[in-house]
Amino acid sequence: MTAEHPPTRRILSAGWLLLALVAAGAAPAFAHGIAGGDQAYLTQAGGVRIAPFVYLGAKHMATGYDHLLFLVGVIFFLYRMRDVAVYVTLFALGHSLTLLGGVLGGVHVNPWLIDAVIGLSVVYKALDNLAAWRVWLGRQPDTKLAVFGFGLCHGFGLAAKLQDFALPAEGLVVNILAFNVGVEIGQVLALGTILIAMDFWRRHHAFARQALAANVLLMAAGFTLTGYQIAGYFLNR
Repeated sequence: MTAEHPPTRRILSAGWLLLALVAAGAAPAFAHGIAGGDQAYLTQAGGVRIAPFVYLGAKHMATGYDHLLFLVGVIFFLYRMRDVAVYVTLFALGHSLTLLGGVLGGVHVNPWLIDAVIGLSVVYKALDNLAAWRVWLGRQPDTKLAVFGFGLCHGFGLAAKLQDFALPAEGLVVNILAFNVGVEIGQVLALGTILIAMDFWRRHHAFARQALAANVLLMAAGFTLTGYQIAGYFLNR
């Protein structure tokens, strides 16, 4: 057996570390969480404050591991940037519609249940990557429609968290729009990092073989998040 070149091993390890960190981030404490200091700022920031809200939105997405888990699943087997752009745009559109509609339109959903659905979105995409739906259903569901639909769910998840805070009415519309812009900026930055790591990993000869284990890991993380949220729903009724 030929020994792997040290840089190659490091590249492969980096790919696995990326997935492990993102999967670990599906731990309940991080699901759409907003840090205590940020919560205090959101509730006390009266008037139009565009830059801080853009920053908070970007920070949320960069640390929103439930979003990142789903995006890893979405781009796992996408090799053309045009395809990546289409799917990520669909997700961002859905996410933006429900985030703005939830906070500004007062559309409320149960935060435990919507986060459970978000966990299931990760499970769905992992199973899609494993070709499970084609085997079980005999056909491939519309992946673009699924990504858009789950984008709607992810937006409702964040909206439900923001609705828990008494956000000042003064400047609310502009601030929430700025927050949404920040979310999309954070998504682009996080996705760029993930794509670089995935590109290196895909060049390794073992990627095809290890893709199975990686998607099983994604599925396990999604089930973990879902189970926690369902338990939280019944314990907090």
